[in-house]
Amino acid sequence: MNARHTLALRPHPQTPGSPITELNAELRQRPDGALHLHFELRGALERVLVPAPRAPAAADGLWAHTCCEAFIGVAGSAAYREFNFSPSGRWAIYDFDAYRARASAAVPLPPPAITLERRGDVLALDAVLAPAALPDGAALQIGLATVVEAADGTLSYWALHHPGARPDFHHRDAFTLTLLRR
Repeated sequence: MNARHTLALRPHPQTPGSPITELNAELRQRPDGALHLHFELRGALERVLVPAPRAPAAADGLWAHTCCEAFIGVAGSAAYREFNFSPSGRWAIYDFDAYRARASAAVPLPPPAITLERRGDVLALDAVLAPAALPDGAALQIGLATVVEAADGTLSYWALHHPGARPDFHHRDAFTLTLLRR
């Protein structure tokens, strides 16, 4: 993967109709080794439940509402790290030893820097991951995803690739991007 890519996320085929009509993500490796993720949701934002701004802090359950996500593993390893970025400014980082098997010991990591901007029918979320927050490895495999909560409470699941019959962002076949670290 080159230093910068803009990619279209697609709704899961079983996802109910969403007020979002287009969802793009951009991934950029910065010269300092940090990873900058930019998500743009376009559509009828008045019909999307966007979590209210809060003080930046770690929080669980963000994926149950509108939330952008990144799943990052190292090529050749079953382990991976999940990052959740809420429009509220809250975040979560989870380590897994294998598919959906949470690591027993949590490693303290630097929090992501999250910013949010709303422009007309576009909601843009930026998250910057410090180099120390990324898994160790020369080749990172990445899956990008977003959960969108509609005003009626229904959830739609967006990702670069949906490998199964049900939405499953943890499925390693959904980690379709490879980033060669500098």
